[in-house]
Amino acid sequence: MIFDKIGVQMPKILLPKAGTDMQKWAVIACDQYTSDRSYWQRLEEQTAGSISTLKLIFPEVNLEDADSEPRIAAINRAMEEYLADGSLLEQPPGFILVDRKTSEVESRKGLILALDLEQYDYNQGAQSLIRATEGTILDRLPPRIKVRQNASIELPHIMVLIDDPQCTVIEPLFDGPLETLYDFDLLENGGHLKGYRVDQPEQINQLTAALEQLADPAAYRAKYQVDDAVMLYAMGDGNHSFATAKAIWKTLKAEAADPAAIMNHPARYALVELVNVHDPGLEFEAIHRVLFGVDSEQLQAQMQNFFAERGTPMTFTVCADLAAAEALAAGAENAHAFPVVFAGQFAVCSVAYPEYTLAVATLQACLDQFLQDNPAARIDYIHGTQPVTGLGSAGDAAGFYLPAISKHDLFKTIVLDGALPRKTFSMGEADEKRFYLECRRITE
Repeated sequence: MIFDKIGVQMPKILLPKAGTDMQKWAVIACDQYTSDRSYWQRLEEQTAGSISTLKLIFPEVNLEDADSEPRIAAINRAMEEYLADGSLLEQPPGFILVDRKTSEVESRKGLILALDLEQYDYNQGAQSLIRATEGTILDRLPPRIKVRQNASIELPHIMVLIDDPQCTVIEPLFDGPLETLYDFDLLENGGHLKGYRVDQPEQINQLTAALEQLADPAAYRAKYQVDDAVMLYAMGDGNHSFATAKAIWKTLKAEAADPAAIMNHPARYALVELVNVHDPGLEFEAIHRVLFGVDSEQLQAQMQNFFAERGTPMTFTVCADLAAAEALAAGAENAHAFPVVFAGQFAVCSVAYPEYTLAVATLQACLDQFLQDNPAARIDYIHGTQPVTGLGSAGDAAGFYLPAISKHDLFKTIVLDGALPRKTFSMGEADEKRFYLECRRITE
């Protein structure tokens, strides 16, 4: 069943057969723990001898390994085997309502559905129903395309957001009688996961009507005070995975012998978890920046020149420590102010009358220019203030402490400013990321 107005397909989801050890079946998103091979080695040991999504994914920690081609071939074989031997069973058309407990929150609610890639555009200035929240780095797509292009099934770690402050779409589904599909603890401090079938006509009608109301052009324009086309969905996690699905779909369309028939191909859609950005269990974390291989005086001078040329003058105010810098930054008016540490010296960087809505956009524009002008320097994106202090205190380094963005302002910011700079926010900690579980055929 297709709901074109809201870009939704009611998918035929694949679930593991009865009796499967679900704890061993479900593993964390492939783009987590990318510097921690021991994490993935533990998963290999814990899932050995069991059917598992670990055999169906390519952990990004291994992307640069020499065995990528045979690994991808093994993934494709495992998919075919799971389909052929009954390890994966296709469910009747429907959605799955999920409730995730993590180490940080008691409950985070979501809904598994398929979104129409025809209604997605990740390019800057897009006016599509589905849009990217952060800039899409095209260089990151080729290795993901290699993994997906010959795959017979997809497994989503993609989380897509809706702006539903009145909680009209997902939350009411929990009020009715529900059939439990799974209920188990996740591996490696992942928390607990419950899933419920959503396929009754009254449930579907309620859900689609609520989404259609969010997508109503008049309501949308009144909500955001714009005349733009409606953005109903914003990418949360998995932007590059969704962009990969889009790239493969574009290729399939371009190569199709029958342009009309190809529009019914299953690869036109991508399976995702839909989450309300206002869900109390969804938390946004700040992502900070550290530069390496820099001269602090040169960096400061180039930053001042960058902002002066834009008519948004920048000042540095030296502080005794990080706490003093944070307090000073918090009191800034008509400016984007954020603490910095240059070669062990704390200060506040303040940019008056900034061009952008978010401090991270103001800073990233400057850092992008600096990195372009100074190719020997490099940047890393850091969670937590303590690592920034440690790394940024080195003689040839600089750390920038950024505020967490308000999740309640996310949609309005994207509507007004477009896609945010890369690494603007993180939806929770690593062990709170989505686990692979549900699958869907993407071949005919």
